[in-house]
Amino acid sequence: MTVITGTVLRQSSEVVTDSRPFVIPDALRMVDSLPRGGRKRPHRARRYLSGYLTTLKMLDLLLVAAAVLVAYVTRFGLDETTLDGAGLGIGYGYVALGLVVAWILSLHIQRAYDGRTVGHGVQEYRQVFQGSTWVFATLAIVGFAFQIEFARGFVLLAYPLGTLLLLTGRWSARRWLVGRRKNGELSDRVILVGDRSHVASLVAALRRTPDAGYNVLGACVDDATGDVEGVPVLGPESDVLLKALDQHVDVVAVSSSAGLGTVGLRQLGWALESTDIDLVVAPGIMDVAGPRVLTRPVQGLPLIHVEAPRFVGPARVLKNVMDRLSALGVTLVLLPVMLAVALAVKLEDRGPVLFRQERVGQDGQTFSMFKFRSMVLDAEDRLADLADANEGAGPMFKMHRDPRVTRVGAFTRRYSLDELPQLLNVLRGEMSLVGPRPPLPREVAEYAEDTRRRLLVRPGMTGLWQISGRSDLSWEEAVRLDLYYVENWNPILDLMIMWRTVRVVLGSESGAY
Repeated sequence: MTVITGTVLRQSSEVVTDSRPFVIPDALRMVDSLPRGGRKRPHRARRYLSGYLTTLKMLDLLLVAAAVLVAYVTRFGLDETTLDGAGLGIGYGYVALGLVVAWILSLHIQRAYDGRTVGHGVQEYRQVFQGSTWVFATLAIVGFAFQIEFARGFVLLAYPLGTLLLLTGRWSARRWLVGRRKNGELSDRVILVGDRSHVASLVAALRRTPDAGYNVLGACVDDATGDVEGVPVLGPESDVLLKALDQHVDVVAVSSSAGLGTVGLRQLGWALESTDIDLVVAPGIMDVAGPRVLTRPVQGLPLIHVEAPRFVGPARVLKNVMDRLSALGVTLVLLPVMLAVALAVKLEDRGPVLFRQERVGQDGQTFSMFKFRSMVLDAEDRLADLADANEGAGPMFKMHRDPRVTRVGAFTRRYSLDELPQLLNVLRGEMSLVGPRPPLPREVAEYAEDTRRRLLVRPGMTGLWQISGRSDLSWEEAVRLDLYYVENWNPILDLMIMWRTVRVVLGSESGAY
């Protein structure tokens, strides 16, 4: 979403959009009575978040100090050591103190404490990573420019340790914040504006992500009756400012379909600037991540450039290399677990340990996918008899209590242990660690044209659908998540998905059956 701000400007007592007023004079008089000329007052959710952000700053300070202290003691012990180069004669104790201050300052510069980015998405983690990288990049440049030889062991330990601690701290703090937001706390109170279909899409999107911190109170649509996806309609679009002030909201979210017009939207921004209400505009492009979006102002008109997704190039080569190296490492670590699962499968019915199934991979190429067998030996032959009991979404076949699943298979499916042999598919270059779900040929035969975009990249052992409900998702939602990943892949997204996969698998509600 794009946050819109403007300049306070009012030449009449009535704000108009094209040929009709969209704000009644009473609402404008309410705005005019608010204080002018000062900073915008922080709205309710931001005041609630101020305590959280203060705690976050203190946590970051402690973690950075701990990382620098560990690096100092590991490299120098408890003895005072002097920095070499440029005849400075400064003790490393002062260098360590300065590094802590610079690190925290770099996090502030990277807006790592912006309340609008905490709790949802990768931006918060990206800001922390960039803040950490910039401070050490600056340290390297200063050392080179002034011929100061910083102890390599000190720097090489402080940077990764501090960055890891900061990211872990942010993740822990986010868990607490998301828990509060799912209970309706620490969230912005929002009114939506637009036509019914677009407002319905906004409601669905915001409900899917309660951790983003948007609590929808109502909507203003042209057909001012009933409700939209369970959200009450408060009035027509022309009443948005009055209803926003009356409901004491924090955010007015305008869809691309809103009938305010260019002039009306700009003047709404002017009217809201003196209040504690933010204006957020949802453009008509959906499921496009931030790195692919570039806003370029041309004569005051913000043009949104959307880059085409890239499916080849150095980044994809790097992903392939990292996939295989990571798969090899995970295989070596989990080899005892895999041997134990193989033994349990064999002992249950003396049948084969591995189950091979033809799946469709990148560009429609088929391959044999490996799994630990979790069903009886004649499972495929019995599938036709269970067709009427299918509970799966779209072309997928799923049953909560599939009679073909063995006792060991129920356990391995519950914790996704049956998927571990797919590490071999990753090593062979047929799959990726993270990607869309590998479909069956009969499923691909039923794909719509847009759904086939899932085949533009290698399928993955885990993906957005696995960490968002798996078999409990609707077919449309599963496709939407896979397509979002296909078009917006980046390394940080992969890391987040793999981390959340561990939590989902070990959690009590993984959606796996």
